[in-house]
Amino acid sequence: MENLNSAVETLIHGSNTLFILMGAVMVLAMHAGFAFLEVGTVRQKNQVNALSKILSDFAISTLAYFFVGYWIAYGVTFLEPASVLAADHGYALVKFFFLLTFAAAIPAIISGGIAERARFCPQLCATLLIVAFIYPFFEGMIWNGNFGLQDWLKNSFGASFHDFAGSVVVHAVGGWLAFGAVVLLGHRNGRYREGRLVAFAPSNIPFLALGSWILIVGWFGFNVMSAQTLQGVSGLVAVNSLMAMVGGTVAALLVGRNDPGFLHNGPLAGLVAICAGSDLMHPVGALVTGAIAGALFVWAFTATQVKWKVDDVLGVWPLHGLCGVWGGIACGIFGQEALGGLGGVSFVSQLIGTGVGVLVALVGGFAVYGLLKSVWGIRLSQEEEYYGADLSIHKIGATSQD
Repeated sequence: MENLNSAVETLIHGSNTLFILMGAVMVLAMHAGFAFLEVGTVRQKNQVNALSKILSDFAISTLAYFFVGYWIAYGVTFLEPASVLAADHGYALVKFFFLLTFAAAIPAIISGGIAERARFCPQLCATLLIVAFIYPFFEGMIWNGNFGLQDWLKNSFGASFHDFAGSVVVHAVGGWLAFGAVVLLGHRNGRYREGRLVAFAPSNIPFLALGSWILIVGWFGFNVMSAQTLQGVSGLVAVNSLMAMVGGTVAALLVGRNDPGFLHNGPLAGLVAICAGSDLMHPVGALVTGAIAGALFVWAFTATQVKWKVDDVLGVWPLHGLCGVWGGIACGIFGQEALGGLGGVSFVSQLIGTGVGVLVALVGGFAVYGLLKSVWGIRLSQEEEYYGADLSIHKIGATSQD
């Protein structure tokens, strides 16, 4: 009997380790999506920089999260013998890997907003500070119950803040951090003339579309594998993610009037919004959530660029910041049993938790980039921007005519 129990435990631990490892790899692949979405959207003279930022940011994020961030969020360190770390098939290590890919998404999100005029090394320093301190501070508050916020919400309003896969913890936080960076950087040279917007056309629509598709596919690992165990996996999460993605696509297609940039960001807007409540909503609720997010992105991106003159190159604040906020709120609406959801969620708790996430990110973004701007400088010179970040920073262009 002991041998049987041991075999069952081995199978369970091994299966859970493999399950979350597959999720980690799928979300790791999403970083290629971030890279190609940016490569296709920026002008050709900044394509090498886009690719270099995403990979470098991931490396810095790994170091920051392994040595500092994961400990702040969960109180766990890996400065122990390998024999200890290998327990339960190394599940604790793979869980770190999975959550790291979420943490590293923060600088990948910011990268798209600050494209074409941000200096390279200061951005790596910003990544270090954000992934080591700011992101894990809020992550631990929501996903590990740190500082008592979740207990207070549950005692006061009947349910804690619910964010299954990170509409707020990852996306809204990333988007609002990016907002601070974009504002402090200012708009690209030549973007506005005599108060009017000058169009900077995307350099490569096929690359933009490729990036979108990689993100879409990887997102099912992002959401479904957030269960973190094979026992907790749910087809409801998968289908809700699908329906939200489709809703965002159709809404962006209609509201964006067939614009391919809007069309390929629409599904991403829907997926951002469904992360929080993907395990609670009815698929029809997920469809509506995604559709509203797709329309919200098109409207907010246009308003940001044209009316408010905030030069957010990829629209990461509308896409992740605003649609992430909508996702946190939508979870409190469509997660209710009265609207076909599973219940166990409080609308007031969703509002408060979302608001706290925005506040942490907004203060953190202005603090980090404000500090770096005053101490080091965060923007390329006018001449460097004119020639492009590829030649100015990396000394090589994306393509060669030889």
